Amino acid sequence: MKYESPPLSQFAFDYESKRIGKSLIVHADCLEWLGRVPKDTLHGIVTDPPYGVKEYDFDQLEKRANGNGGVWRIPPSFDGHTRAPLPRFTALDGQDRMRLSRFFTEWARAAGHALRPGGHVFIATNAFLAPLMYSALMAGGLEFRGQIIRLVRTLRGGDRPKNAEVEFPGVSSLPRGCYEPWGLFRKPMLLGMKVSDCLREFQTGGLRRTKDDLPFSDTISSGRTPRRERLIANHPSLKPQSFLRQIVRASLPMGVGVVADPFAGSGSTVAAAEAVGAWAIGVERFADYFEMAQDAIPRLAKLKLDEKATEEIGARESQSLLFG
Repeated sequence: MKYESPPLSQFAFDYESKRIGKSLIVHADCLEWLGRVPKDTLHGIVTDPPYGVKEYDFDQLEKRANGNGGVWRIPPSFDGHTRAPLPRFTALDGQDRMRLSRFFTEWARAAGHALRPGGHVFIATNAFLAPLMYSALMAGGLEFRGQIIRLVRTLRGGDRPKNAEVEFPGVSSLPRGCYEPWGLFRKPMLLGMKVSDCLREFQTGGLRRTKDDLPFSDTISSGRTPRRERLIANHPSLKPQSFLRQIVRASLPMGVGVVADPFAGSGSTVAAAEAVGAWAIGVERFADYFEMAQDAIPRLAKLKLDEKATEEIGARESQSLLFG
């Protein structure tokens, strides 16, 4: 079965856009853009959204840049290491959480419009907000299909109580983060349709097996994003190419089709698609990140990954998580 990609230029509509390799990046709001995509078009979505939505508001980004915090936690430097700012999800109040729920319910409806029946959504989140986000996505019409667990020792959690570290030295306010959950969702297939029917008609419905012809696994060992990638794309939520290339590949069960990232950031998902030979569309509403992506995507896509070294890093991370 041969699949011809539609001209990606048609997805630029009247937005500023840039063609990079087989892919397209668009400077637009994702909800507006998804609503304009013809129904039943996209084969998959792989994305890392602003978890609480609030942290990427312009006022919060300005506070982060000025070191004033806001919803961003500006951690102190210690042990010779400077930690990157992280969103402080516990700072979200009830109104913020309702806002998050409404946003992702609306987003799920828009994504469901643009996706082909059986198309999968891989969406990054965190353990603290996953239940709320998953409920919102299901309320928007997407089927919950499980989680992809990225095993990675993060710098989140494990801290002693703020401003009471000396008084309570044996206490951590939250567990140390050792994994990152990615929700796996699917647009419902047509009534009475089996996965095989969906694959034949829409090239969707399942997940692509690995290059070694093994089932795609819901647990992936992953080191933190390498320094060479962070030097290319200075984005606070940059995910490693070694991880993204695996899930982008899995999102296209027939090895063909268009995968979209509606929260494209610096373009790392689009770069992963370029690296595995897929068509991709990245949508980003912040001008600075849209500009960054134009330079970062081709450079990230060209990176050669040492798969053996990547496996060894993942194994070390897994052992560290299991045995300390």
